[in-house]
Amino acid sequence: MRLKIYLDFIKIEHTLFALPIAYAGAVLAGELTLKLTLLILTTFTGLRTFAMACNRIIDREIDAKNPRTAKRHLPAGLISLREAYAIAIAGLVIYFVSAYLINMTAFILSPIPAVVSYVYPYLKRFTCLSHYFLGLSVAFALLGGWIAVKDSILFPENVLLFAIALFFWEAGFDMIYALQDAEFDQKEGLHSIGGHFGVKFAKKFSILNHLIFFLFLVLAFKNEPIVRLSLPIVAFLLILEHYIIREKHDEERIQISFFYLNALMSASVFLLIFAQFLLGF
Repeated sequence: MRLKIYLDFIKIEHTLFALPIAYAGAVLAGELTLKLTLLILTTFTGLRTFAMACNRIIDREIDAKNPRTAKRHLPAGLISLREAYAIAIAGLVIYFVSAYLINMTAFILSPIPAVVSYVYPYLKRFTCLSHYFLGLSVAFALLGGWIAVKDSILFPENVLLFAIALFFWEAGFDMIYALQDAEFDQKEGLHSIGGHFGVKFAKKFSILNHLIFFLFLVLAFKNEPIVRLSLPIVAFLLILEHYIIREKHDEERIQISFFYLNALMSASVFLLIFAQFLLGF
C-alpha cells in the first residue's frame, strides 16, 4: 500500500513519455544490450524520481493553494516531507550509481540533468522559460542514450537535430498541460505561458512549438528510410492533440492530449527506430 502511494507520488507512469526516447538514443548509436537496457532504465527512473520529488517538495505550498493540486500527497498529508526527501535522495543515488556503471562520460555529465531537474520548479516563479527547461530534460534523455553506447559527446547531425526537435516537443506539450492552472497562475503571479499571456495565446504558441518540433524531426530523419514512416503518425497525433483542446481544456481532455497521445508518439518513433536498427539500415 505504501509503495503504491510512493509510485503515485512520483507519477511513475509518466516515464512512458521519455524512456523510449532514451532507448532511441542508444539504438541510434548502434547498440541496445540487455545490460544497457537495464542501466538506462535505472538511470532514467532514478533521475525522474528525483525530479518529480523535488517538484512536489518545492511546490508544496503553491500546490496547497491550488484547488486542482491541493489533494496531492504533500498538501494532503498522504506522505510526510521527510518521506519525500528520502524518495528524492534515493532517486538521485540510483541515478548517479547507474550513470557510473554505464561509462565515465555519462557519470561526468550526470550532474547537468540533475541540476536542470532541481532548478525547473523554481523557474515558473520568474519566467515562462520554465517550459523549455522541461524540454531540455527530454533532449538530455536522447543524448544520454547515445552517450551510454558511445562514451562520447561527438554527436552526429541526426541525433542533434532529433534532440532539438524533442526540446520543442516537450515545451509545447508542457504548455498544454499548464493550461489547467492558467487562471491560478495569473492570480498567483506564476509564469506559465497560459498564465502570463492567456489561454488562446498559449494554445497557438504550443502549436508553433510543435511545428518547429516536426520540422526538426523531418530534418533528423531525412536519411532514415524506416524511421521516416513515423512522420505521418507523428503529424496525425500532433493534429489530434491540438484538436482535442481547441475549445475546451478540462482535465480529461488534457489527460488525453498531454499523456496518452504523447506517450503513443514517443513509443511509435522508438519502435520504428528500433525496427530500422533490427533491419540493419
